[in-house]
Amino acid sequence: MFTSTGSSGLYKAPLSKSLLLVPSALSLLLALLLPHCQKFFLYDLQAVKDDFQIWRLICGRIICLDLKDTFCSSLLIYNFRIFERRFGSRKFASFLLGSWVLSAFFDFILVEALQYSFGITTASNLPSGFLAPVFALFVPFYCSIPRVQVAQILGQFSITNKTLIYILGLQLFTSGSYIWIVAISGLISGMCYNSRVLKIHQVLCIPSWMAKLFSWTLEPIFSSSEPTSEARIGMGATVDIQRQQRMELLDRQLTLSQFAHARRQRQRQGGMINWNRLFPPLRQQRSVNYQDDRPSEQQASPPLEASEEQDEYKRKTEKQQK
Repeated sequence: MFTSTGSSGLYKAPLSKSLLLVPSALSLLLALLLPHCQKFFLYDLQAVKDDFQIWRLICGRIICLDLKDTFCSSLLIYNFRIFERRFGSRKFASFLLGSWVLSAFFDFILVEALQYSFGITTASNLPSGFLAPVFALFVPFYCSIPRVQVAQILGQFSITNKTLIYILGLQLFTSGSYIWIVAISGLISGMCYNSRVLKIHQVLCIPSWMAKLFSWTLEPIFSSSEPTSEARIGMGATVDIQRQQRMELLDRQLTLSQFAHARRQRQRQGGMINWNRLFPPLRQQRSVNYQDDRPSEQQASPPLEASEEQDEYKRKTEKQQK
């Protein structure tokens, strides 16, 4: 179901594991045991603007109060753990931090635009949770993960390795009345952070000293052990080298599948006329001509043998006459 570019599980993805465990546990705790404390985690932009409750920009954008949003976002974070393995925990955390900060700014802009244009004041109560960075991760997912066709329905609709992820994102997009504002702000913040022109990644990033501090304190808590049930591919001396060879093999397979898909599209765009049938390739023509020439040589060889026998007969007769 999910895209995979390496080991299964959460090996070498401590940040993704912490985002799966901590917010989900707090969301269950607030929904089942502490429902009276949910008011402190509401994402109310009107209270931020009128009452200067700035703390809601932090508390209201970390924990999901809807368990359905918690489940969908957890599945997406588990799938997007591949970016932490590719880029490293520091770069992955910097992307989440940058998109999280930028999305708060875009939330204000979209809500004010709705209130000014259509007079919708209830749009200030947005869904709570760590949702905008999850939608922002769809930007590198769309740009860097190649499409591989898995199946085809009715000969026209193709199912790829990314189809179910987009369906899950669409489910999260339509789970609430105003969650589309958070989704759009997350996508815009992801595009802004992923753009090399704006260079936001140089400003909103995790410092090296903070990354070392978290690697010493929190990484041992959320780190996962190496998977032992994986099939070893390659002849690497260590498990890391074998895993790198497995990733290179998968990238090679993805490249070949893209090449085959592009080749099929070119054949479909060629029209209904099979030009190879009308004009066969030169290699086939040469092979046919070569096969046609061989029987002619074999047929021409018997007269040569007959002429040699005649010469020998003439020599014998001349000797007998002498």
